[in-house]
Amino acid sequence: MWVALGAMGRWWSSDHHFGHANIIGYCARPFGDVDAMNNAMVDRWNDVVGDGDEVWILGDLVMGQLSVNLSEHVWLLKGRKILVPGNHDTCWQHRNKGPQKVAAYYDLGGIARIVDDPQPVVLAGERVQINHFPYALDSRYDAKFMSHRPRDDGGWLLHGHIHEKWRQNGRQINVGVDAWDFGPVSDDTISELIRGGPANVACPAYTPADA
Repeated sequence: MWVALGAMGRWWSSDHHFGHANIIGYCARPFGDVDAMNNAMVDRWNDVVGDGDEVWILGDLVMGQLSVNLSEHVWLLKGRKILVPGNHDTCWQHRNKGPQKVAAYYDLGGIARIVDDPQPVVLAGERVQINHFPYALDSRYDAKFMSHRPRDDGGWLLHGHIHEKWRQNGRQINVGVDAWDFGPVSDDTISELIRGGPANVACPAYTPADA
């Protein structure tokens, strides 16, 4: 079954790592400290997302203290938030006690739905898979999540997990914040990339919101 997504007000994002100070060094994020990073990601989100919009978050939303990062950051994010859990999300079904953590995401983060196994969607007339993980990992990322990666069927994939590694790799489109100025990316922008065909696009340099 395919889900037709294409209306205005639909957004995609992933890999915020709210509350994760070390991600700044790991991924060369341009922030002086974790508070600056958290605040910038909330601002970037709320600058473009309206209360009536829908945002699909493809994993790795928060790190560290779950209750604090959900209530102080995720709760502030506008729109109807749908989470496809990643390997760092404590509610991921493949983590120990993952199902027991689901309620916190709903109650403290204002998450509307948690979808562990999302159906493909249709964008720009193409069938598009959705997953936290990309089809292909390289030597930078170990193979411990190989069994959870989607099967490459020759079609398009929206994913996260790889942070600043690329924006687009063939038919893989990385919706992670490291690739999109630390904010969500719209259906329209994703559709433009799909209509442009397979390509290899690096992550551009971060552009401050007030630039």
